[in-house]
Amino acid sequence: MTPAIKLLEKHQILFEVLQFKHIETSVNFANEAAEQLCLKPETVFKTIVINVDGVLHIAILPSTNKVDLKAYAKACKGKRAELADAQLAQSSTGYVIGGISPFAQKKRLKTLLHHSAKHHSHVYVSAGRRGLEVKVSPRDIVRMCGANFATF
Repeated sequence: MTPAIKLLEKHQILFEVLQFKHIETSVNFANEAAEQLCLKPETVFKTIVINVDGVLHIAILPSTNKVDLKAYAKACKGKRAELADAQLAQSSTGYVIGGISPFAQKKRLKTLLHHSAKHHSHVYVSAGRRGLEVKVSPRDIVRMCGANFATF
């Protein structure tokens, strides 16, 4: 049981846990989840920590997309965005790379959810461990994470 799952249970959010055997050599974790679980890749979302003008933020976007850092910075009303250092991402969220969940992070960071999530009744995000996903509605992601929809 991860902190993300505990938080969803505590708030009585409807969700489903999906588990698969993580391949240790895999580095594209969201794509691995889509493939292993036979899910549509555009419904499997990855959680990325981004540094915008020295402040950490969270981006949640489809596994099929690459984050547009300029657009992300603009959506945050910032000037410059870059992927956060892996160690910093792990220490600020409390999760390992490839298992960063948008839920129950150590520090609540400003979160943007990719606008394409609006087109799905549910999406899959990390449950807080490699090989563990949760199926949840985008509406609940917005509510639980204080997220805003954005194009990036």
